[in-house]
Amino acid sequence: MKVLVACEYSGIVRDAFSRLGHDAWSCDILPTESEGNHYQDDVLNHLEEGWDLMIAHPPCTHLSVSGARWFSEGRKPIQLRIDALNFVKKLMDAPINKIAIENPISVISSHIRKSDQLIHPYQFGEPISKATCLWLKNLPKLQHTKVVEPEYVKSGTGRKWSKWFWETSCLPVKERGKARSRFWTGIADAMANQWGKEVNND
Repeated sequence: MKVLVACEYSGIVRDAFSRLGHDAWSCDILPTESEGNHYQDDVLNHLEEGWDLMIAHPPCTHLSVSGARWFSEGRKPIQLRIDALNFVKKLMDAPINKIAIENPISVISSHIRKSDQLIHPYQFGEPISKATCLWLKNLPKLQHTKVVEPEYVKSGTGRKWSKWFWETSCLPVKERGKARSRFWTGIADAMANQWGKEVNND
């Protein structure tokens, strides 16, 4: 089947589908980090190319609930969030039969519609706690594949943090954003194994 992975330059989800024999392509304004099928372009230019499935990771910079205060305090123009939401709507309305939109807890739920599922990497074999929401069209919820214990660290004040969040917080700002946007191999493999079968059975 033909799979489009929107807003991905790492190739993690694309490669999970490719390994199972699917015709999978990633698309992002950045070049791909790993060799494989990739459009370096605006994904909106490629939505009408006969895809069976699209998995989209729209940038969360202006969508996440954690960053909402920047808009309420007037430190960011609200138009940035409006544009980000309009981009998500275009992805959701794409002429593709099966669609999954992935984002952290965000204003998508309050401004467009509630997510269909909330998952964490530790439910798919990676010891990381990070709430990840899925908005699904004609796709079942992902079934957990391997639940492991998430790893935490305590700060000097005794507050408990996700080890992954704490370690990425120590990176320079430019590297931090890139590290936190990288998707999880365990979840990507679950998507390929479970949703790949869904499309093939249509």
